[in-house]
Amino acid sequence: MTDPERCASLDAYTTGVGLERRVAALAGPHTLAPSSMTAAPETSRSSPVPRESALRECSVPIPSRFDTLRRELRGQWATELCKRVVDVVAAIAGLLLFLPLLPFLAVVIKLESRGPLLFRQTRIGRDGHPFTCYKIRSMVQDAEGLKDKYAHLNEADGAAFKIRQDPRITRVGRFVRRSSLDEFPQLLNVLRGDMSIVGPRPQIPAEVAAYEERHKARLLVKPGITCLWQVSGRNDVDFEEWMRLDREYVERRSLALDFSILLRTLPAVIHRRGAY
Repeated sequence: MTDPERCASLDAYTTGVGLERRVAALAGPHTLAPSSMTAAPETSRSSPVPRESALRECSVPIPSRFDTLRRELRGQWATELCKRVVDVVAAIAGLLLFLPLLPFLAVVIKLESRGPLLFRQTRIGRDGHPFTCYKIRSMVQDAEGLKDKYAHLNEADGAAFKIRQDPRITRVGRFVRRSSLDEFPQLLNVLRGDMSIVGPRPQIPAEVAAYEERHKARLLVKPGITCLWQVSGRNDVDFEEWMRLDREYVERRSLALDFSILLRTLPAVIHRRGAY
């Protein structure tokens, strides 16, 4: 089995039970218990040790042509520190706003389809290191297993997979995607330091494996919840333009640029351009 195939096996919707317990604890006694969030049996829950070992196999080497740019970015220690402070404060505030919605989302998602409320998926982060990314489940339980079946419907070019009317997305899932509610659990990734509030959107290992070398510049910074691509049309933007926007962010990264992107994020979410 090749490295992309090993990593692809981690991309299925899984229970993320540890995360559900942490979210339930934060949300308080009125949140549904973890047992009601997931329909998966105990035996299907993956052990953290094998998963961490498999994650390491998904690492992506960064080409040496980016060494100078990498050193410049690491030298921006003041920007790194300020971004981290903003990330932690914003993530805590965002989670406090999101948690009251969790019981409602848990009920409607579980009523419509079988499967967990939350799912985890392997994504590639800064310096090509893989991490476990969390989201609200918006698809049917075996969505990744159905990917090949619907591959002929893929509307994205380049190393991406997007279907405007994806048959794997549930009715509730379509709403949480268009409203970007599915992204809120990634605030936990921000708190853990895997992600930032602003940065290139993380992709799965199979997609990163299809990158051309020049595309890997986007892996020099932490991935984010919002970015230039997010506020420029999201899925309406073709792959090469997406990569160009991410490269532009990496080369121009600053607190002022982050603030500009944040100001444009709310209108982009409200107008839902390219959200599907």
